[in-house]
Amino acid sequence: MGLDFSHTDAHWSYGGFMRFRRAIAAHEGITLDHMYGFARPGDDTPKLAWDTVTTPLKPLLNHSDCDGELTPDECHQVAPRLREVVNAVWPEDCYDRQAGLELADGMEAAAAAGESLRFC
Repeated sequence: MGLDFSHTDAHWSYGGFMRFRRAIAAHEGITLDHMYGFARPGDDTPKLAWDTVTTPLKPLLNHSDCDGELTPDECHQVAPRLREVVNAVWPEDCYDRQAGLELADGMEAAAAAGESLRFC
């Protein structure tokens, strides 16, 4: 059980993918728990709107962690920055680095084919 994607073998548990996204968001200066759509139980903190975010990773960060898709244009936008951040955040032998690079590869493959990357 967990999250898979079309166009790649990248896989995370749902909790693992949330931790992955929190880490890449933090690298971009974003605290996901402060963003609209990321409330934790009992959290009454006002949430920030996504229109304040300028990172190319925005489509990946502001996305359901269990379904949906990224368009070819979004994949084309996200993949290069995702690759940079993943390489900066995790050491070579880390699962999240390997899976993150596979996800970037899958995004590039989807964009090149003119297809959306599906979360499944």
